[in-house]
Amino acid sequence: MTAIHPQPRPHSRIHWRTPITMVILLGLLVGSAWWGWNSLINSSAGPTCVEQKLPNNRLVPKQVVVNVYNGGAKAGTAAAVAELLEKRGFHVAKIANEPRGDKIDVVAVRGTADNSPELLLVAGQLRQKALIEGDGRTDHTVDLVVGRGYTALKPKGLASVSVAPDSTVCLPVIHTPQPIPSGQNPN
Repeated sequence: MTAIHPQPRPHSRIHWRTPITMVILLGLLVGSAWWGWNSLINSSAGPTCVEQKLPNNRLVPKQVVVNVYNGGAKAGTAAAVAELLEKRGFHVAKIANEPRGDKIDVVAVRGTADNSPELLLVAGQLRQKALIEGDGRTDHTVDLVVGRGYTALKPKGLASVSVAPDSTVCLPVIHTPQPIPSGQNPN
């Protein structure tokens, strides 16, 4: 014999845990999207160059940042050229193989514009006529690409380049390495 018992009624209690979790996750998603967009729009990256008036209207090597690339010369040529440029006062940022993979016949100098003073100063260090290319870069660094036909720098290159009186020149921001306090791991 089976007794018929009334079935218990389902609880009419609402389960709030799932909707609350979804609202919190949606809030996190919207907040993260806002923060990402705000970070993208209001970038705190430092300037790539600084407009300055030059003393005596002359640009000197210590105000120029050069990247030296090997574009087909024998191994070690770019490093040797970079060392000589550093001795003359230039700041060498990179020494590497030519990033585009181009093979250069003699020498190429690349920078902001064909007639920019920093490009002319670097080209004035070369014994050979360089292919000068303005590429519109905003950081005003100079790329020196040494190729198969490169021979040497001039024994005494240009010491400075004149700029128009009372004009400003955008000079690259030069980051000097900070010494590591003793007892700290540099990595």
